[in-house]
Amino acid sequence: MRPHHWPASREHMMVKDLQQHDVTANGIRVHYADQGAGPLVLLCHGFPEGWYSWRDQLRALAAAGYHAVAPDMRGYGQTDAPAEISSYTILDIVGDMIGLVGALGEKQAVIVGHDWGANIAWHAALFRPDVFPSVAALSVPFRQRGPAPPLHMLRKAGQLTHYWFHFQEPGLAEAEFERDPRAALRRVLYSISGDAPPETRLLTLHPGKGWLANTLDPEHLPSWLTDADLDHMAAEFSRSGFRGGLNWYRNLDRNWGLTAPWAGALIHQPALFIAGTEDPVIAPGSGAAAVQALSAAVPGLRRKLLIDGAGHFIQQERPQLVNEAIIEFLGGLPAWGR
Repeated sequence: MRPHHWPASREHMMVKDLQQHDVTANGIRVHYADQGAGPLVLLCHGFPEGWYSWRDQLRALAAAGYHAVAPDMRGYGQTDAPAEISSYTILDIVGDMIGLVGALGEKQAVIVGHDWGANIAWHAALFRPDVFPSVAALSVPFRQRGPAPPLHMLRKAGQLTHYWFHFQEPGLAEAEFERDPRAALRRVLYSISGDAPPETRLLTLHPGKGWLANTLDPEHLPSWLTDADLDHMAAEFSRSGFRGGLNWYRNLDRNWGLTAPWAGALIHQPALFIAGTEDPVIAPGSGAAAVQALSAAVPGLRRKLLIDGAGHFIQQERPQLVNEAIIEFLGGLPAWGR
């Protein structure tokens, strides 16, 4: 491990005692930020983010008596980014989290995820309940394995402008986002947040155009996102590029094939779900139906918290409410750890 302290700056005051480390897990170098001591809570980010999206949760969880660990997930930030698209399956990424728990000298962790990280958290709980005795997911509800591969089902439903299709061709979305990473992040983070007008909070694209054509560039940043925050995120993607994160989407159908043994399986562990009412992921249609079905698919669900007016980037948009909900959930769990 190579610990190093957060650089002296305004953020240093925000995340006092936060450190960053590199460790080998599941055969790759995993970079993570951590804070606090106590039972392990693993925080898995989504797209297009990094460990920094959990900055507020790291501090709150540490203060509540937990060891909060937020990795750069496979392909992001300072974590390794294998070249092969097939190295980004759900089995690889859940394997990274199992490896990270072991590398930290632990046998168990409560796993918390947002966006793609929520999908990883759900499946980590599904695959290895012995390692992950509880799970919290933000923005993306658990969906049981469908009857056919996801892209096939979207085509069959005529949803050919869904953004997942735009992300399939290697290099196409990379060029779009990497032209100006800071502007791309600013537009994406704003446009599917609760601060944006409803017409921008869509997951379908204008025919023949990229994802950024759907977004708005805000005149002023929302209150939850500072220039310093954006600088940090943009610097990470300027170094790493977007290919690693986009490769997760290029395994959607492959993941369907790999998860055949878990068809119909339920998640029985204690679980928490949090989302914003304005999040397009849970909009009327299949998203709302998945939220409605959550209690049946996750019998251990203890709370379903929908935060009024918030959008997709829930732990950044409403950190205090998210922190309170997670800490309350953790406080009601049986002891876990070594």
